[in-house]
Amino acid sequence: MEAPFIFGKIAQFEEFTGRENQTERLITNFSSGTNTILISPRRWGKTSLVLHTSSVYMKRYKNDRVVIIDLNNIRSEQEFYEKYVNQIMRALSTRITEFTENTKTFLSRFIPRISYSPDRQNEISVSLDWEAAGQDADEIINLPQKIAAKKGIRIIVCLDEFQNIMVFENPLAFQKKLRSHWQNHRRVTYCLYGSRRGLMTELFTHSSMPFYKFGDLMFLEKIEEKQWVKFFIKRFKDTGKKINAADAALIAQKVENHPFYAQQLAQLTWLRARKTANADIVNEATESLMDQLSYLFQNLADSLPSSQLGFLHAIINKETKFTSETVILRYKLKSSAHVSRIKKSLIDKDLIDYNNKEYNLNDPMFKLWLKTRYFA
Repeated sequence: MEAPFIFGKIAQFEEFTGRENQTERLITNFSSGTNTILISPRRWGKTSLVLHTSSVYMKRYKNDRVVIIDLNNIRSEQEFYEKYVNQIMRALSTRITEFTENTKTFLSRFIPRISYSPDRQNEISVSLDWEAAGQDADEIINLPQKIAAKKGIRIIVCLDEFQNIMVFENPLAFQKKLRSHWQNHRRVTYCLYGSRRGLMTELFTHSSMPFYKFGDLMFLEKIEEKQWVKFFIKRFKDTGKKINAADAALIAQKVENHPFYAQQLAQLTWLRARKTANADIVNEATESLMDQLSYLFQNLADSLPSSQLGFLHAIINKETKFTSETVILRYKLKSSAHVSRIKKSLIDKDLIDYNNKEYNLNDPMFKLWLKTRYFA
């Protein structure tokens, strides 16, 4: 029997849960031309949310097109333009002949070369004369607007890991270039999302940055416990097993409603339950999950300076006055000035986040491992 939970992959269809309000908000933004900036830590389900929303949107607005562009491994403007062009053309073409026709119609001045790769699931791609493209990148940036206007449709362009443009050779100039064109696109809606909360916040909330007030800013929250409880009970029932509301809630509580770990711990619990899950099984599954992650967490802890580990310890112990003499001495934080450097370093490493006027670890299982095994 196939396990009813999914983690490490995109959640779709019945595997997707708890994001109804965010889905409707995104659909409204997509259809109304309101750009969206979506920010959250890693593995909170941003990509699943965008793909799910795109699927629902396409069923409602059958003539429109959604383009998904993953910038995860993009390190230069040229790579950006190449990915940008190819994903747009693929999203607009259901057949090879259509891809070819669209390429000739909208990219002819760049002397496009179309290639077909049967070994890559029949993938078709286009490469351009980048010397010509670099001299007139504006036309590439305007490509979705040009196509949408020509075809009388709306195009939704979704760019994942958007903060990666910060590593380009001249990131500020590139941002200015994108913003100057995208803000004039009337038939294109942009959804920009990323998992480096600090960088994404800097890109979109600092008044000196080109993308300041570019669109609707959404900070993705965790899925509520009651949503997880309902989901777990249903998925157990669908596969002939049972879990009561209290034990389903315990799964969510163990991982602080973290989407990735909630599905993973639910699966480990489901695998251990012959017919009915209970609190003992959930606790066993939690220990098993920590065992699986222990080597990774130990290496991570070993890589951190003692003062940073001390700060994590202070967070776990619910300290709030990090610059007080008592806390600095107890957790070996050196000095109040050093505390500021510790915070910045841990945020840059994506280990902690500052939200609702408090610091917390982004990884609840690392937090639990530190609390019950490392600092115990």
